[in-house]
Amino acid sequence: SQEELRSARIDLASRDFCAHLLVPLNECRRKSLYMPWACGAQRHAYEKCEYFDYKKRVAAKEKENDAKEKK
Repeated sequence: SQEELRSARIDLASRDFCAHLLVPLNECRRKSLYMPWACGAQRHAYEKCEYFDYKKRVAAKEKENDAKEKK
């Protein structure tokens, strides 16, 4: 919810489909003092979610453009 994201200090630009994965990732980062090798599983899950969300948006835009071209 918006309250959870606000309390976890997630900025508005990052409040997307994958924000639920960003909360535990940021908690892990803070606990490990942002060590690059820490939190690998959480980072991978978040980046994978972001990638698939991007692919869905690109496919939707292509579908929209194809529909416009057919008119």
